[in-house]
Amino acid sequence: MAEPAARRFAAAVAAGCVVAGAVAVTVAVVAGPGPGPTGYVSEAGVTDSGYAGAYRIGIFTLATALLLLAGALPAAARAASVLLAASAVATALSGTVTCSAGCPLPPFEAATVADLVHGGASIAATAAVVFAMLALVCSPASGPALRRVATVGAALALPLAGAVGLAMLLVGRGALVGVLERVLLTVTAAWGLTTAVLLSRRGPLLTPGR
Repeated sequence: MAEPAARRFAAAVAAGCVVAGAVAVTVAVVAGPGPGPTGYVSEAGVTDSGYAGAYRIGIFTLATALLLLAGALPAAARAASVLLAASAVATALSGTVTCSAGCPLPPFEAATVADLVHGGASIAATAAVVFAMLALVCSPASGPALRRVATVGAALALPLAGAVGLAMLLVGRGALVGVLERVLLTVTAAWGLTTAVLLSRRGPLLTPGR
């Protein structure tokens, strides 16, 4: 299979994985025994949750989507590919190491080592996706379509990520963090799906001459 065709195939599979993973995680969050929008999404994966299996399947599927998307990007977008691959590893780690009940995090709650590892991996995974958007925006080789989608994604994700970080430090677990986290994850998933769909189509994705 020629390289462009292989990249398009990887992108198409990535798009499917984004949809499947997002659906699985959403079902686990909505149908599970968690606290709803006042808690973290990760609480759906706590061991004693009846939907922990669906949550982990969704997380691992999303990690696969990120890895495939990294491989589907044009070779000139190396920085974005590396960031997406790093996000895939961090996402898989967050699905492997589950947090305790309530997913406590400092500075307002006492956290276990597993809580810190899970929380750190989740934060790193999201941050890497946002930086991948910025890498595509700043890359002179990115074509108009990829840059446009990345610009919109970054414009939405950056302030949301900052707001989530500040809320976690100043307010702690609650409705504010819960809602902001869900909106941020929705934005990153939408960007990943849209980018994957673009990459699965035929046509130039790079600036001419790059």
